[in-house]
Amino acid sequence: MEAIQGMTVIETIKENYNNIFLAEKKVADFILENPEKAVNANVSELANYSGVSDATVVRMCKHIGYQGYYQLRIDLSRDLGRKQVWDVDMDNANMDSISSLFQTISSRILAIGKNLDQSKLLECANLIKTSKQVHIVAVGNTSPLAMYMDFRLGRLGVKCTSSMIPEYWMNYVNLADIDDVVIAISRSGESKQVIQALELAKEKGLKIISITGSEYSPVSKLSDYYLLTNVQGQGFNYYKGYSRLNETVVIDALLHFVTNEEKIIANSADKPEKILSEYKL
Repeated sequence: MEAIQGMTVIETIKENYNNIFLAEKKVADFILENPEKAVNANVSELANYSGVSDATVVRMCKHIGYQGYYQLRIDLSRDLGRKQVWDVDMDNANMDSISSLFQTISSRILAIGKNLDQSKLLECANLIKTSKQVHIVAVGNTSPLAMYMDFRLGRLGVKCTSSMIPEYWMNYVNLADIDDVVIAISRSGESKQVIQALELAKEKGLKIISITGSEYSPVSKLSDYYLLTNVQGQGFNYYKGYSRLNETVVIDALLHFVTNEEKIIANSADKPEKILSEYKL
């Protein structure tokens, strides 16, 4: 079965309601009654709201014609009229709206800072500093953040691995030593390949840190420490979802506490910058 084009998610659910199983109807009922709350929930959260398993949520979505919950969530977001990027009409943008945009961004950054557990952040930083090597895993448009963090940690004297190709970092995790640390970056906390890497890390007894948007996601549940990137009141929006500002802020905060001048000197971590300086004016 495929979702009928031109129909909203609500209409699609109603159209197929009598064809889905009883447990799946609990999910459908919650979405019908609470679309605003549903669109801001990941699979695990929606399952919890509905009183069913994660698998039931996914099955319900497939039974009414969607590939999975994420596709339904995207369409529901569109249905709810959230197409404006940053909630600013850029066709009629003026200095006031631009100023408001940056105030919104700065407020979000401050909210992330207040939401972070400082003691947990320091523990994560210490875990990284004392590790033998760090393996960073991420997929899709979050992969560049893994590369960025890899580069920054290297300049701080911390040995790292990362890759844009999941098979590569799966190998790195598989060959990791017990003193290594795995860092997962996943806003949804539901990326299958990231979950598989963390399950492998767990089997090997490795410590896991995740930078994620939900404390109830599979990635968070597999982690020893998780640093949250979402803030209360920030709803899901497919178009805004491309931004990785939240994750970048948390990564930079973590890197700040990882900085160890003695380790940088001991490992000559700043040597590449000196070598490459000839290419800069």
